[in-house]
Amino acid sequence: MFKSSPLKFIREVRQETSKVTWPTRKETVVTTVMVFIMVFLLSLFFLGVDQILSFMVKLVLGLSA
Repeated sequence: MFKSSPLKFIREVRQETSKVTWPTRKETVVTTVMVFIMVFLLSLFFLGVDQILSFMVKLVLGLSA
């Protein structure tokens, strides 16, 4: 197994991170807002599906009051 010195490792990590294209602040904000919107929409969708399935199970089992 190849062993390298800690300084060489740090140097290589810095070289690799300099190659990364980091998102701008605007891109980060837009992406974050889109994530929150999708979470909200999917939560509404799954709430609706849960309500429909709950109604159907109660109907089949005769539990509706």
